Amino acid sequence: MQAHGEIAAEGHLAPASAAATFCPRDRRRYVLIAAVLASALGFIDGSIVSIAIPAIRATTGATLAEAQWVSNAYMLMLSALILTGGALGDRFGLRRSFAAGIVVFVLASLLCAIAPTPEFLIGARIIQGVGAAVMVPGSLAIIGKAYPKAERGRAIGVWAASSALTTALGPVAGGLVLTIDESAWRWLFAINVPLGGVAVFLLLARVPADPPSSARRIDVGGALLAIAGLGALSLGLTLISETLPLANLPALLIGAGVVLMVAFVSWELRHPEPMMKPSLFASRAFSGANLSTFFLYFALSAVLFYLPMLLIAGWGVAESTTGFMFLPLSALIALLSGPVGRLSDRIGPRLPMTVGSLFVAVAFAGTALLARNGLHLFWEGMFPMMVLMGFGMALVVSPLSTAVMTAIDDSDTGAASGINNAVARISGLVAVAALGSVVALRYGSIVDASGVGTLPDYGEPVSTALSNSAEIVRVEASDRAYAAVAWIASACAALAALICAFTAPGEAPKPAQD
Repeated sequence: MQAHGEIAAEGHLAPASAAATFCPRDRRRYVLIAAVLASALGFIDGSIVSIAIPAIRATTGATLAEAQWVSNAYMLMLSALILTGGALGDRFGLRRSFAAGIVVFVLASLLCAIAPTPEFLIGARIIQGVGAAVMVPGSLAIIGKAYPKAERGRAIGVWAASSALTTALGPVAGGLVLTIDESAWRWLFAINVPLGGVAVFLLLARVPADPPSSARRIDVGGALLAIAGLGALSLGLTLISETLPLANLPALLIGAGVVLMVAFVSWELRHPEPMMKPSLFASRAFSGANLSTFFLYFALSAVLFYLPMLLIAGWGVAESTTGFMFLPLSALIALLSGPVGRLSDRIGPRLPMTVGSLFVAVAFAGTALLARNGLHLFWEGMFPMMVLMGFGMALVVSPLSTAVMTAIDDSDTGAASGINNAVARISGLVAVAALGSVVALRYGSIVDASGVGTLPDYGEPVSTALSNSAEIVRVEASDRAYAAVAWIASACAALAALICAFTAPGEAPKPAQD
């Protein structure tokens, strides 16, 4: 799941002269169009895939663990490589690296669209994540390098508004496509091909090449350790609920992941140009902002991954209707981030971040109560909770960027925003992996206790009619399994609020001294 609203986190704005840049004035609109198209590809990917998971499982026979990896394979590569992807633009030129990232993403999207098996789809998603790790930071960075300072704000405003619109409408449109038939999910990946093709054409045919801005070394060792460590942790967490020939395999993988992540931190401490600058965490405000980011986006990613499966496969809500649950999040962030940002500038980020996180906690607790008590109310129940959650997140995202940016020196803003973005994505990766075991164990315990026999897994569409008693058990087990996830998510959001209350700045940032 993407970190909504974290515009500063999507890339480091390369310096540009006030009068001219590498890109002539009459070519800059092509840069902006390409950046908007690429952002649309990246921003809507996670939310549409969440809605499509039941259909993917129905047509490919994917298990719950495989469904988790359809999401996590992408998130693993994106979260582990996004800082390296941003550095590639500095090292080889933004037009070249940005176009290469789009090409990889588009080709992988085509492989996703034709995937015959879950394993093939997971492999394609890994490649797609590699492309996204270069494409996502490049979309904003190339705008900053192509437009002079006097015009940059307006260009970024167009980019941000377009990104917010596609993020809001993407899941709704995707839900409508999914109502055609179960195999329509393939078109959600295939549409990336023409959109990405147009973006690449504009970059290569209409935009001149930009010179590399630095000879920065690429931290390959750090990237490999991050991939191996996060991958081992995610796989181990995913397999906890599985019956395996080697019973200790999940514990071994989790242990290996922890060791590899410790090795990653040690490597970063010693590397002359680390992908994740450890010295920034010496700031209490910076560390607190990233810790609250982890718990808040852990909660958000968990609910937005497991709730659509409950609604579609458990309650029988149409995909087109389910898509609307994502609308309040994007729309409210787009509408309120500006006013909330100005409020944060006046009073400091602590209050809006704390209150917003508490609203998210209450919203997720509300969805847990609805599911726990068998109240299958979408428009009257779940949707209002999503509106409350969206309002809470709108109170958080802009002040969170303020807290991150004001906690460190100006020279480190690019690195700081990149780290915060990576933390948000890593938290989503861990949430989907870890809470899958909670879902499977809770669902399985209720089914086993009922004595009705074997039932479809959580979030798996019913392919053959069940008896009335079996259907009652299946729906109740789905409700209780989701409720367990939602209570954990609510607790994590409340913990994020507590961290904000004790670490976020409680006063307006002091103006810079001349």
